[in-house]
Amino acid sequence: MFVDLRQLRHFIALVECRNFTQAAQSSNISQSAFSRSIQALEQSVGARLIDRNRNLEPTRKGLVVLEHARRLIGNAQELVNDVSQFNEREEVEMRFACGPAPAAWLMPQAVGLFTQRLPKVRLHFQVDNWQALGQRLLSDDFEFIIADSRYFEFNPDYQVQNLSQHRWAFCCRSGHPLAAQERVTVEQMLRYPIAGTVRPPNLRKALVELSGRPDFKTGIECENGYSLVPVVLNSDAIGTTSASPCNPHLADGSLVLLDVEGLDQQAEEFFTHYGIISRAGFRLSYAAQTLMECFLEADRELQARDRQAREV
Repeated sequence: MFVDLRQLRHFIALVECRNFTQAAQSSNISQSAFSRSIQALEQSVGARLIDRNRNLEPTRKGLVVLEHARRLIGNAQELVNDVSQFNEREEVEMRFACGPAPAAWLMPQAVGLFTQRLPKVRLHFQVDNWQALGQRLLSDDFEFIIADSRYFEFNPDYQVQNLSQHRWAFCCRSGHPLAAQERVTVEQMLRYPIAGTVRPPNLRKALVELSGRPDFKTGIECENGYSLVPVVLNSDAIGTTSASPCNPHLADGSLVLLDVEGLDQQAEEFFTHYGIISRAGFRLSYAAQTLMECFLEADRELQARDRQAREV
């Protein structure tokens, strides 16, 4: 029996996604090619691995193959990692990914530290939402990701190292009609379009509680919340931003934080929950371990700068 590691990766992706289209997208191949890959794997093992009549659940034989597939993929990655230990000072490649927020405020510092320590290692990174990143992490596309840790910390397939928490707040541009007010009411704020992404549950929860509605849809929405900052700077839209005094848009006065009546901005939903997520039980390459240490160091430095700025 011939076993193709790519087919095993595709099978793992299908079990995780329970959808051929999404699994194919996470594997970066067409749906037709993905379907042929699953069919070829089933032919190789001589059994149906997925019950197509029951929400694509793995069959009993499929569960056996799934267990071995994850072990084989893990062993293959460990082989690559062990060999790469001898070549870390040569031109090797390391792949990782970030959510939009940590990619904007933490990744530049971490990558800067990394390139000083391993200048010959080629970095390849991707910025995407946590669902896509989590699926591709299990599919062995990345060694680790930086994302909202709440979606991973109770899943035994992942290992999480939490980063420090940072408070966010509603904001507007400096010339906005609300910018000069010491406090604003919820009604005043909601007269203007809200620009944001409701993918993080904390933002959606805050907007639902503020509006008193059973659900809330932003007036201007984007997957990448940091892409909305220029929109807020050039319109009367209300956005969100880090409340850190080190935030350059607050430091130069281009953005103003809004003090909203009745809003407890020390509540849990107004703090970030990012972490470094890797696959449980998998050995990481020396380059990946080094970059993870750089993220932790950059996070500590950012936290220290925040404390110093607040003491001034």
